[in-house]
Amino acid sequence: MRWLLLVLGVAILAAVAAVVIVLQPGPERKVAAVVTTTPAKPTPSAEAPTPKVSEFTDDCGTFETREKAPYAVTGYWITPRSNPCTWRKQLKEIHDVGGDTIIRIGYGLQFRTVSSSGEILTRDGELDSLYKGCREDGMSCHDAAERDLMKAHPDNRIGRTYVYRTDESFGPDLFRCPEVEHAVKAGKRTYFRIITQPDGSDDSTCDFSGKGASYDLILVAGAPTDSLTQLLDLGDQFGMRVYPALPLAPRDPKTPIRANKKHLGTLTTLTRRILQDYGARVADRDSLGGVYQPFEVQMSDTLASNPTLEVYADQHTIVEQELPGKPILISPYMDARKRKAFGQTPKQVAEAFKELAKTGVGIIAPQDSRGTGKVGLFWPDERGAEVDERLRTMVGDATYGAAYHGSTRDYYREMSLAREEMVQAGYQVDLWANVEAFEPSGEQSCAPQNPRGKTDKKRLDQAVTMTGRYVQKVVSYMWSDFMTCGEPSLEKEITADWRRPIAVDAIRHSRDIQDGVEVRGYNLKDGAVSVEWSGGVRDLVVSEVGWLDENPLEELPEGMVTAWVPFDWSQVPAGEWVRITVKGPAGLTSTEPLHVRITT
Repeated sequence: MRWLLLVLGVAILAAVAAVVIVLQPGPERKVAAVVTTTPAKPTPSAEAPTPKVSEFTDDCGTFETREKAPYAVTGYWITPRSNPCTWRKQLKEIHDVGGDTIIRIGYGLQFRTVSSSGEILTRDGELDSLYKGCREDGMSCHDAAERDLMKAHPDNRIGRTYVYRTDESFGPDLFRCPEVEHAVKAGKRTYFRIITQPDGSDDSTCDFSGKGASYDLILVAGAPTDSLTQLLDLGDQFGMRVYPALPLAPRDPKTPIRANKKHLGTLTTLTRRILQDYGARVADRDSLGGVYQPFEVQMSDTLASNPTLEVYADQHTIVEQELPGKPILISPYMDARKRKAFGQTPKQVAEAFKELAKTGVGIIAPQDSRGTGKVGLFWPDERGAEVDERLRTMVGDATYGAAYHGSTRDYYREMSLAREEMVQAGYQVDLWANVEAFEPSGEQSCAPQNPRGKTDKKRLDQAVTMTGRYVQKVVSYMWSDFMTCGEPSLEKEITADWRRPIAVDAIRHSRDIQDGVEVRGYNLKDGAVSVEWSGGVRDLVVSEVGWLDENPLEELPEGMVTAWVPFDWSQVPAGEWVRITVKGPAGLTSTEPLHVRITT
């Protein structure tokens, strides 16, 4: 039935899309086409789990599970914290402003050397205190592992040693060969000793006696208590989905933005083992939304040759085997700066989206890159305007047109077209927008050793506006510390101003025989659409002259609705830019007007 409704909805859109609003980069076209291909089935389900109870109490206090100020952004990255009560406080704060998705920052697999006595060394050749406590029978865990291998065959050796730190704990399904693999408890740490073949084949026979061979050791510094279980329990309580991080690939020492191919076999093994453990312990949890691969890549026309895509593809295969139905989420970044040789156009980024989709990842959440200053937020008729003062540290004193190949809106539109093409080719992939909740720099740094500064809700509303109707969900990097720093913090600004309408898109749309305008956005109920052009201003109250659809058929972010009001577009001169805003019943007006035009 859902597919039938989707097809019907798309057919209706196609019938009315003869003339639409033009928001195109580069050379101007007379008419832009609305995407009319059938959308993909959402992955995961668009409906979030339901909170277990209206409130719950634990050792950290009593927590209300009702949303207080639901905002357009519904997912956030969070960082690991050692205090379990911090998890509860963060999820409560995020849920209060409408968040239903948690994405974990992750850790990386690292190749390391060892001392003559088998102690793990840092990259600088010093003794690594994190792994110093891992000892068995009076010797280092490295030497103990090699001793056990040599019991099976005297010529067995550990050739390469890797480390991986986490605040998670694992069950017996992490191990394949108990005679050489096990957990080692030491104080506040639990270490997990894994032995594997260097090529990542991970032979399940556990026969180490045939002939002497070189094996890889992966030493995981974990925790006695599993943080993932804690997060999933909280996800159940608040009705949220959690995306734990997969291991980050070792970086190429010459090109750190690329994964190091020499170590991909070992990374594959570690990923397989962790996901086997997840499959045994948490695969059936409703609060497990999927998994997150934190290795970022730039969306560029050279992306197909990046070995990091091999990581995505290999891990996707394992996820399909161990966590069927759970997608991998990735969040690549864009760079639109014209003065940089690696700056990319919207169409180049769209081609990169296709390459990423081919790896099998289920959710691509490109960073809007406004927080880092790599892309700007502007409309086509603002190309000649000076860039936002907060961007000048990244692009200098320049106009938007001189500084950038396009606006974030241009990029998300092109990626939405690329997504539809991939869906038609059989790839199940969603496009999310990751709006960056910070500035390139600022007087007040929000995180230690990080120059990024605090932004404000007005700028965040602008970023949400630029995602248009092109994405299935809006998420943000990140909650801690960018949403909570400063006075007032972004969290407080949202709580105080969440009812303000945010219009994200408008098209010319006739209903029956009436010409009109269709507006999509948030908090449009009981609002008035204001259309301003050279001939005047028309304020049109939706409840009096139009209609509101609170449950659109298309795949749209949670909370987005569709409003329609009658408007005679023939009174607007062809090619003129029109500004459209929405005023809510409380008198709050959308802070970022839509810039639209009709050409005939």
